[in-house]
Amino acid sequence: MTFTAQQIADFLKGEIIGNPNVEVDNFAKIEEGKPRTIAFLSNPKYTQYIYETKADIVLVNNDFVADKPISATLIKVPDAYAALATLLDMVNSLNPRKTGIEEMSFVSPTAKLGDNVYVGAFAYIGENVKIGENVKIYPQAYIGENAKIGNNVTIHAGVKIYHNCVIGDNCILHSGVVIGADGFGYSQQEGIYHKIQQIGNVVLEENVEVGANTTIDRAVLGSTIIRKGVKLDNLIQIAHNCDIGQHTVMAAQVGVAGSTKIGESCVFGGQVGIGGHITIGSKSQIGAQSGIISNTAENSAVMGSPAYPIKNYFKSSIIIPKLPDMYRQINALEKEINELKKQLSKE
Repeated sequence: MTFTAQQIADFLKGEIIGNPNVEVDNFAKIEEGKPRTIAFLSNPKYTQYIYETKADIVLVNNDFVADKPISATLIKVPDAYAALATLLDMVNSLNPRKTGIEEMSFVSPTAKLGDNVYVGAFAYIGENVKIGENVKIYPQAYIGENAKIGNNVTIHAGVKIYHNCVIGDNCILHSGVVIGADGFGYSQQEGIYHKIQQIGNVVLEENVEVGANTTIDRAVLGSTIIRKGVKLDNLIQIAHNCDIGQHTVMAAQVGVAGSTKIGESCVFGGQVGIGGHITIGSKSQIGAQSGIISNTAENSAVMGSPAYPIKNYFKSSIIIPKLPDMYRQINALEKEINELKKQLSKE
């Protein structure tokens, strides 16, 4: 579809600088902008591209001030990145919506489906499953018995949701996600590991998004809980009986061991490892590849393995490359001290 700068500005309640009648029909990164595309500038590192981009429209923050002429029409908004997200949501909402149950899928006669549900080919919906309205279940998804799926949920191809698990409203599960596999629970007797049955479930509250091939294990007893607004990247492992606080975000390859409680609004970099049976305070920030083996307080900012305060980590990272030279200097100083001691002893 085609939109003018004026239409976009009216939709975003933004201010136009330039030609209000210029038209666009696609999006582009500012450094790759082409005619008839709209781009955005929110990161100052990319400012240079606004003066050379071929995009016809660029979204910018209200405080942006140009240093030289710009050929593109600008639309000033409070937050260019948020405005882009709003536009993308609008465009996505205009796409045709799939509904109905495709052939070669299986829906148990005891399952209850809401209005405007789509079930793709080769999907399986088990006994007593309850599915809300406007749910999309793509091909080869599996939903086990007694599972509950809220309204406006998107379950992409190949997702597996085990029995008794609960998915809240507006959740998005990407391909390969596994919800409710058994937790890693065993008891050792005479050198042999015996399986502990995992009879709990997993609960995803509303507005949770789970990236491709991420796994969330069911609880031994009770529930593994992912609270509202949590965003999980691809290839994350959440173990049994964990409780992930609302609006926490985790980058790819984070691993969380069993029975760990994570507060709200935490941020985890990629490849962070979290030990079991510990508590991460709300609003903590954990740097990439950190290893957390003990509780952290609220508002912590840590990095390293094992992790320690991030300011100390950065100070240490500056010193580490200098250690070989420091080692040689220390050896030289030791020799000088020993020589001085010898001279003093002769006197």
